[in-house]
Amino acid sequence: MSEQPPLVLVVEDEPDLADLYAAWLGDEYRVLTAYGGQEALERIEEVDDEVAAILLDRRMPGLSGDEVLSAVRERGVDCRVAMVTAVEPDFDILKMGFDDYLVKPVTSDTLRDTVEGLLRRGEYDTELQELFALTSKKAMLESEKSATELADSDEYQDLTDRIAELRSRADQALEAATEDDDDFEKLFQEFDGDD
Repeated sequence: MSEQPPLVLVVEDEPDLADLYAAWLGDEYRVLTAYGGQEALERIEEVDDEVAAILLDRRMPGLSGDEVLSAVRERGVDCRVAMVTAVEPDFDILKMGFDDYLVKPVTSDTLRDTVEGLLRRGEYDTELQELFALTSKKAMLESEKSATELADSDEYQDLTDRIAELRSRADQALEAATEDDDDFEKLFQEFDGDD
């Protein structure tokens, strides 16, 4: 008997869009949809030990994506979360417990790549997961904020310092694990140009 594909929960208050995302992902993953924040929490309650990734709209009537994300983290649900939203990111994202942030509209390829990345990150240890999440937040802020806004932000400087610290630890772990194994080096290639 083969292992079931990972379970992805799509949380989106626009049913047509949620169903579209589910159709895009349905060939590779098991997909559940929730058409609002409260329904998302009920779905998570049903499958929290199975859900591997959540695609979460940030702005929804009733229970917002931010509130759903907080509840997921408070409950200790062990999954990766990507915000998929029309809300432009601001420095408030630095305190949020998501792993990736996509601004709508998104393409099917982008959505599939994001889920694949989320699932791959779920296999890494906690510090490496944090490094991926922080690097994603840094890239998003750099694409949306001016150099002056970034330079004036203490939060952004703290973020940059934390990324440098985590990279240093990851590099040390990589050196200790192997000097010749290309698989380990591939994990870190996406960070090479972020300094």
